[in-house]
Formats: sequence, structure tokens, C-alpha cells
Amino acid sequence: MTGPAAVSSDAYAPQAVALRVRDAGVTKLRRPAFPTFVLSVLAGAFIALGSLFFVVVVTDSSLGFGITRMLGGIAFSLGLILVVIAGAELFTGNVLIAMAWASRLVGTAEVLRHWGLTFVGNAVGALGTVGLVWLGGIHTFAGGDVGATVLAVAEHKTGLGVVALLALGTLCNALVCLAVWLAQAARSVTDKVLAIVFPISAFVAVGAEHSIANLFLLPWAWVLAGFDPSLGAASLVNVAAVTVGNVLGGTVLVAGVYWLAYLRGADDGD
Repeated sequence: MTGPAAVSSDAYAPQAVALRVRDAGVTKLRRPAFPTFVLSVLAGAFIALGSLFFVVVVTDSSLGFGITRMLGGIAFSLGLILVVIAGAELFTGNVLIAMAWASRLVGTAEVLRHWGLTFVGNAVGALGTVGLVWLGGIHTFAGGDVGATVLAVAEHKTGLGVVALLALGTLCNALVCLAVWLAQAARSVTDKVLAIVFPISAFVAVGAEHSIANLFLLPWAWVLAGFDPSLGAASLVNVAAVTVGNVLGGTVLVAGVYWLAYLRGADDGD
């Protein structure tokens, strides 16, 4: 079948995706600050909801480590699905703006300003969701096991060294940006959802570190731990190191590699 219907159902070719991602970066930087901030708050809340779904799904599971992590990853995928389909500005996905920067379509100051604005907005959304979750008493579900899961997750995350956090942050955002990349290749909502689920499930299953998810999980644990100062300090170290890793994973391993493969030397007007 070679008619228009067949063509429209196909995914965009990789080179076309590279152009779409590059141009999307320019569009994002041209959006005014206020709507960008509002959409960033939404993205932080969306990722927090995915993280909340993850916690509930993995709590008290008797299915074994691998299956439990996989199911938790599928649950967490809700966050990026909401970001991509409903529309929001997620810091970790927006590091793909580096493609527009590498093509010299946007300036360094513009990119850094946008990243800073989206990170702050994401943090506001994530922390606001912590407040709602706390007021809702979700930590008391399953006889308090949900709260115990949050504390166990936080203990693991804050026990990792800086090198491990950098590596896991890099791995995480390579997969997150690949999920965004694949979603850009898709033409239908169903295709976009399927494109997102597998990379996101993979990063969660292997224990990679996502800075915005941690801005929800670690503060939630901090509240449950009675605002323990040592947990608070360790959480700041975690988020800082993971954020650097996330930037490296998205800019170098995805945006940089695909720019070299498809856009290096291309005219700005392509």
C-alpha cells in the first residue's frame, strides 16, 4: 500500500526527527517567560504524579525484583506521557535544545536562562505535589507501607556517591531524551505513548536517577522523616549531582550525537 494513508501512518525518518527536535528547541526559546514557567510547573507536577504512581505500584510487591521494577517503570511513564501529550516544559527533556544551540540558531545565554526557568518551575510543581500528597495522607496507605517505601527509596538514593549519581543521571537522561526523540518520530497519540513507555521503564528498572523525580521523592521522604537535617543535606547533593548527569546525558549522548550524525554542516534553513 503506497497511498497517502500509508505514508501518514509511518514514523518520521531519523533525519526528519533531528530537524523537528532542532526546530522545537527554537520554538521553546521563543515562548514568553510566563507561559514557559506555567508549563514548567505542570511538568514538575506530572513527573511527581508518575513518581507517586511508581511508589504505590512497587510497595509490598511479591513479584520479584525485575518484574516489580518493570511495573514500577511502566507506572512512572505516566509522567512523561502527560508532559508530551498534554503539553508541558520538562527540564530533562529540554536539554535537547542543545541541538538548536549546536546549529547556532539560539545563543548560550538563552539556553541557560530557559533551563534555569524550567528547572525552577519543575521544582515548584514537584514540591507542590509533595504538599498535596502529604495532606492526602497517601503515605499511610497499605498500613503505612507506602511511606516506608518512600523512605527506603530516599535512603538508597542519598546513599549513592557523587560519581555513581553522575553516571546514573547521565544514563537516565539519555533514555529520557531518547523517549522524547521517539515521541517526535511518532504521528499518533498511541504511537507516542508506546514510544515513551519502553525507554522510561528501562531507566526506572535499572535504577537510573532523574533530577525532577528526585525533587518530589526526596522532599516527600524528608517530610516523613521529620525534616531530618542529614537527609535534607544528602538530598541537595543528590539533586545537584543528578542534574549535572542529566544535562550530560541529554546534551552529549543524544543531542550531540544526533546533531553530528544528521545536522552537522547543514544549512540553518533546512
